Amino acid sequence: MNESWVTVVGNAATRPDFWETAAGVAVARFRLAVTVRRWDRGRDAWADAYTSFYTVWTWRSLAANVAGSVSLGEPLVVHGTLRVREREWDRDRDRERERDRPLQGDGGGAAAAAPGVDSGGGANQPRRWVTAEIDALAVGHDLTRGTSAFRRISQAKPLLNALTGATSP
Repeated sequence: MNESWVTVVGNAATRPDFWETAAGVAVARFRLAVTVRRWDRGRDAWADAYTSFYTVWTWRSLAANVAGSVSLGEPLVVHGTLRVREREWDRDRDRERERDRPLQGDGGGAAAAAPGVDSGGGANQPRRWVTAEIDALAVGHDLTRGTSAFRRISQAKPLLNALTGATSP
């Protein structure tokens, strides 16, 4: 299956949330804000345009390192696969679910609803929105905007004692 690989430069919009699954797999999630800048010829200066937000998902050792390294507002570079999903809040069941049908609309990146459907969720309608998520392969600080100090994390492996077969701490 083909996937859309992206490299995105932006700022951490939230602190990373970190947890472990029931199987013991580390997971961290945070939001990344990416603001487009354009040259304004009239003012002869750079100007901010629109901001896009991505939910970044990290797993295993990357998740643990992101949780220990990323703070709110820091400039980051994120590389991974892009997923765009339509979500729906079912008011009758008071829960969120992912829609299994393809997105409708012009693909402009905003929340798209079918013609005649209230995407804001009228009294009897579920609330619908579109999310952009990145499953990160790599996350790092953007060194064009500051410095960083790298610390290698080594996984301690027990040493096997050849004579007794016991492990040492």
